[in-house]
Amino acid sequence: MHRKAEADYQRGMKYKDIAEKYDVSINTVKSWKQRHGWKRRKGAPSEKGVHTKKPGAPVGNRNAVGNKGGAPPAGNSNAVTHGLFQKYLPAETLAIMEQLQERSPLDMLWDNIMIQYTAIIRAQQIMYVKDQLDITKEIKKTELTSFGGEDGGVTEKMEYEIQFAWDKHAAFMNAQSRAMTTLQGLIKRYEEMCRLGYADEEQQLRIKKLKGEVEKISGEEKKQPIHITVDYGDGS
Repeated sequence: MHRKAEADYQRGMKYKDIAEKYDVSINTVKSWKQRHGWKRRKGAPSEKGVHTKKPGAPVGNRNAVGNKGGAPPAGNSNAVTHGLFQKYLPAETLAIMEQLQERSPLDMLWDNIMIQYTAIIRAQQIMYVKDQLDITKEIKKTELTSFGGEDGGVTEKMEYEIQFAWDKHAAFMNAQSRAMTTLQGLIKRYEEMCRLGYADEEQQLRIKKLKGEVEKISGEEKKQPIHITVDYGDGS
């Protein structure tokens, strides 16, 4: 549907007319434009022409006092949304900010959801514990000690840090639980924005699909076996 709507937009059709034609909200049409990068064809009417403004400034307005008209002075930053930031921030940061201006709040929330979900999936390999014999042994500290004077030798003393399988697995489960809680909170906010009418059909479908995947992971996490050790204090 959005491809047909894009063709209408390229020919100069207004948001309102496109929304009525395809029985969607104007917010949906604007979301399609931002996500798929719609561009007007050369010579097509601009959406800006939809709004009419009375010519001239309000009575008593003095914003233009001292302005002789014409082009802005050299070095003027009025065209830059964040003129103050342009002065202090690196060019790469400014470029990212300019691109983010084209993203709707719902799309930015979706970006955060994807980043969080990606981190959770990637952690499966990084923090994977094979079995109870999966022990990690790392050198924590090294000390060199000389003996026997000038003709003597040097001994090396190393201190290790050992992580047992159950410690690593417990750390992984705790980290994943916190990450899943954050992800579920982001999804809840996204669903709320969908209910308020900020999402089109495609955006609603993708969050339903993701929610099903997250619930599956959460279900597998809850199925992890719980081991209980009871110490009776009598050696038994």
